[in-house]
Amino acid sequence: MSELLNYERECWSAGYGHIAGVDEVGRGCLFGDVVAAAVIMPQELIIEGVNDSKKLTDKKREQLYTQIMEQALAVGVGHVSAAVIDEINIRQAARLAMKIALEQLTVTPDYILVDAETVDMPIPQRSIIKGDANSHSIAAASIIAKVTRDRLCAGEWEEQYPGYGIAGHKGYATKLHRERILELGVTPLHRRSFLGNLLLEQPTLF
Repeated sequence: MSELLNYERECWSAGYGHIAGVDEVGRGCLFGDVVAAAVIMPQELIIEGVNDSKKLTDKKREQLYTQIMEQALAVGVGHVSAAVIDEINIRQAARLAMKIALEQLTVTPDYILVDAETVDMPIPQRSIIKGDANSHSIAAASIIAKVTRDRLCAGEWEEQYPGYGIAGHKGYATKLHRERILELGVTPLHRRSFLGNLLLEQPTLF
């Protein structure tokens, strides 16, 4: 667990106090927002079990979400809608969601650690490949972002668009999801730029 603070310790040793870890989820989905989170943890604090959110069970993510929210110095969350994703492309939308998440922090970060990306902000930053598995701050952000988006899928979005199975597949391109799109059509929360082959097969989906 201590190795997850190696990047943070480099920053603290260089004189940077508040380190924000940033990550996003939902980049590959057909449906819904891309969601990002930014988390600033107290120096040297490690929450046992924090890791890449994709490696954790739903129950463990929920448990860690509560711990992170209780112990973090600041947490920010950013959303970018499917309509904006279609307009500016998913990479730019993910970067925008990260920027929004950072802007939501109540503590200004001195340095930013980002999972395999850069953010358009005038703050020193470092892009880390597989950052959610190598940085405690980024891993914490990945958990906040994942739980936030999963709750939308299981709650608001499932209720708003029943029949698509959003609560189960979380908007990803599963066989069930593709079949339900063909049966029920495209909702306002579907990313039309991600539906190329389906829409070519069934142009009446619009």
